[in-house]
Amino acid sequence: MNGIRAATRKGFLEWLRTDLPDVLCLQETKARPDQVPADIREPEGYKAFWNPSERPGYSGVVTYSKTKPVSVRAGFGSRRFDAEGRTIRSEYPGFVLYNVYFPNGKQSEERLRYKLGFYNAFLRHIDREKAKGMKLVICGDYNTAHKEIDLAHPRENAKTSGFLPVERAWLDKLVAHGFVDTFRMFNPEPENYTWWTQLTNARERNIGWRIDYLFVSENLKDRVKNAFILPEVMGSDHCPVGIELRV
Repeated sequence: MNGIRAATRKGFLEWLRTDLPDVLCLQETKARPDQVPADIREPEGYKAFWNPSERPGYSGVVTYSKTKPVSVRAGFGSRRFDAEGRTIRSEYPGFVLYNVYFPNGKQSEERLRYKLGFYNAFLRHIDREKAKGMKLVICGDYNTAHKEIDLAHPRENAKTSGFLPVERAWLDKLVAHGFVDTFRMFNPEPENYTWWTQLTNARERNIGWRIDYLFVSENLKDRVKNAFILPEVMGSDHCPVGIELRV
């Protein structure tokens, strides 16, 4: 969102009322629920589940759902990583949905180490869930482009956080552990991006990165009927991504 209050001023609620997804996961909300109007705190027709960061105006995720989940949990059980309000786990009949705002590693070496630590701790967590036979959807801003096809200028960004070998290797590991990039199930084409810098008219020229993903565990793959990117939806430096899931 790059701030839910900023996105609201740019037409977010009007888009939500038109598109009406069954479940909507938002990342980088930068707000507590008591800081937003009632129609954002819990939009009409939805149950809302918030997990704001302990640090004001930073990070944060919220899940809007037309159907009340079986259970909802903020965080994934790590005090070090849960303090920043980066995950919400929602369980539905037939699958478990994770709404995740993975850390950005560009700020400093310390933040890159934090990002990689989050990656590894989260993967251990979802591995344990998958080992129990759970069907998982991992939705969010992963803050890393996986393959060269996933950004406009791979060579120029080879030493930039967001496309470092060590970050990309974690996405390789996620795949090796039995998770599937749903968009690539349906679309193998280049020039499909989900984030554009707000400098240099990058969005107008489609000089972007695909860093927002919906991965599913392999035991759920056959129920994914479509996956898509909505670059025409404005209001943030990211655009929405989605899947159609038969449950």
